[in-house]
Amino acid sequence: MGDILAHESELLGLVKEDKEELSERISYFKTYLESKGAALSQTTEFLPFYALPFVPNPMVHPSFKELFQDSWTPELKLKLEKFLALMFKASNTPKLLTLYKENGQSHKETLQQLHQQLVEAERRAMTYLKRYNKTQVDYHTLIGVTAELVDSLEATVSGKMITPEYLQSVCVRLFSNQMRQSLAHSVDFTRPGTASTMLRASLAPMKLKDVPLLPSLDYEKLKKDLVLGSDRLKAFLLQALRWRLTTSHPGEQRDTVLQAYISNDLLDCHSQSQRTVLQLLHGRSDVVRQYMARLINAIASLAEGRLYLAQSTEVLRMLEERLKEEDKDIIARENVLGALQKFSLRRPLQTAMIRDGLIFWLIHLLKEPDCLSDYTLEYSVALLMNLCLRSAGKRVCATMAGLVLKVLSDLLGHENHEIQPYVNGALYSILSIPSVREEARAMGMEDILRCFMKEGNAEMTRQIEFIIKQLNSEELPGGGLDSDDDDDEDEEEDHDTMEADLDKDELIQPQLGELSGEKLLTTEYLGIMTNTGKPRRRGLASVQRGGDEPLRRPVTPGGHRNGCPV
Repeated sequence: MGDILAHESELLGLVKEDKEELSERISYFKTYLESKGAALSQTTEFLPFYALPFVPNPMVHPSFKELFQDSWTPELKLKLEKFLALMFKASNTPKLLTLYKENGQSHKETLQQLHQQLVEAERRAMTYLKRYNKTQVDYHTLIGVTAELVDSLEATVSGKMITPEYLQSVCVRLFSNQMRQSLAHSVDFTRPGTASTMLRASLAPMKLKDVPLLPSLDYEKLKKDLVLGSDRLKAFLLQALRWRLTTSHPGEQRDTVLQAYISNDLLDCHSQSQRTVLQLLHGRSDVVRQYMARLINAIASLAEGRLYLAQSTEVLRMLEERLKEEDKDIIARENVLGALQKFSLRRPLQTAMIRDGLIFWLIHLLKEPDCLSDYTLEYSVALLMNLCLRSAGKRVCATMAGLVLKVLSDLLGHENHEIQPYVNGALYSILSIPSVREEARAMGMEDILRCFMKEGNAEMTRQIEFIIKQLNSEELPGGGLDSDDDDDEDEEEDHDTMEADLDKDELIQPQLGELSGEKLLTTEYLGIMTNTGKPRRRGLASVQRGGDEPLRRPVTPGGHRNGCPV
């Protein structure tokens, strides 16, 4: 088609130019039509052009006269341009360049955030690596000293005496590096009881230096902005309030921060208003919902915080709703679950969670443990155990004994060994119900347990022995520490554990000129100095268990790992 159009353009010139060229051009056009242009004769649109060389005066011929109009040339060019544009759809800018530019602009902020998170993660990893290396050295030292002490005890049985010099060398090896040199010259290890006293003293926590209290805040303004502010401001405020609690020094500084939150009813737990801070847990923004869950989890990590949150039935109800509805945001669900698990240290809240059917929900969640994060798995199993320690919880499990036993026996073999104490505790507790024992015997539970005894460590093996003993007992369910359903006396242990997971994977980072953290609080929300110390409520004396027995008192994973009494 392009060739025909080109020849049409030439025909316009052949009439206007000197007639001497006419015959030459006509001859050239005829040659084209008989050779390269022959194929176009099959197209009806081009048939008239095959008669053009034989028309004496084409300018006046009805079929060709419009070719010689002044408008025909620009129209032909436009027609050609449209044809070429249709055939070759090429962008002015190469696609690769467009992708490069768009990617650089749209992901610049994301890359900056990821870089900041990477730097922070590397810093934390280096800190943990140093701690790990120190722990490993201490462990090897302890094993070496233990082996030597066993040899010494064996030698003592044979009548060989232990010299004061040997005892001194052992104690010096056990103490930290800073103390070794001074101990070697200043302590008389020949005096009875000196070595053991020094060792016990070395385990006592070091007294922290005087830590200043954090500035007081204007909580009325804070709560107003938490309810009425933009979602981004709400998120930064929730983050800053959480950081103030998680990064404060344990002791008076942290106690004062928490008491300020409680005395000012930070979460509006006692408010009758229709719009409260607590309702941010069901807000539109994913970030705000997650950060609200993180703050509640942080407050619930402290005994006084749990007491504050427990005074409102609305808190528990909203957390349970959020737990069952939150299926996209893993971090939000982890923090809601973490808060509920810490709530389960309090007997009235245990009763409410059992009544609300949380055991059923947990059992169905734990049917697929490999789909859960380590935090979710650990805290859900620990929550299940705490609820199963109550008589009401055991009765719920008895209604679906086969499913509960199947889930718990599968969890015994899970690669996450942190959950084993809670699985053992739950099994031991529900096996006090005769109908559950019968179901367990019918499914060959003893053989399953003995298989795990061969693979587990010494402590787990001894715990499983207690479970097998419970399985084969004929006791009827009765009273005792784990079956007392009196909610009036709350015997919660005084667990204060602020786990590092509370501040992991932050979703928001301040832009240039934006305030965040403590800087945001002290710049925009500084209040009148009202910090006052308040004596902490101490928990009741802990009920001890034998080190080999399964857990029989409510615990939280953070407190259990850190050696809190259970």
